Amino acid sequence: MDDIVHQAMRKWPNVPDCFGWLGLDERGQWFMRDEAAQAQGRFQSGRPGAKGALLTHSKLIAFIARNYEADAQGRWYFQNGPQRVYVELQATPWIWRLEADLLISAHTGRPAQLRECLMDETGRVYLHTDLGVGLVHTMDVNTVAQAVELGRWQVQEIQGAELPEKYHYIQSPETAQLKALSPD
Repeated sequence: MDDIVHQAMRKWPNVPDCFGWLGLDERGQWFMRDEAAQAQGRFQSGRPGAKGALLTHSKLIAFIARNYEADAQGRWYFQNGPQRVYVELQATPWIWRLEADLLISAHTGRPAQLRECLMDETGRVYLHTDLGVGLVHTMDVNTVAQAVELGRWQVQEIQGAELPEKYHYIQSPETAQLKALSPD
């Protein structure tokens, strides 16, 4: 985490958390979700406009990447100065990119070490690494297939719905927060 972020957290320790305003899609792209986008539905809904606006500013994307972490509940967030901005995940907290030599890096640029290669019932490929679990970027699925064909990696089958609980992440911190606050 950036030093300036730590300083802001010390200076303003009681800033409320933010839910629903930032999303990470299946290709490792960040989306800012203003009120109009949120009114279209959940980030994961697939409804037109619900994702929000694609972030393209390279310095902002790099800042988010450096300050992207998970809390003890498995909710991923971007620490924006003193404010924790929880991230709506379209799929998983990490989106993996692979090099031809099977080096793995996250959508944030962080390198990772493979623990297991997984495939769900729909054929989507995930990697469990030292950083956690993530979806393999669609452009790199062929690299995984080659590694499997050459016997370098073994694939384990998993049900996609089991991923969040097994690998301890919450796709929608906003939905979890609303449930926690409901009087039921």
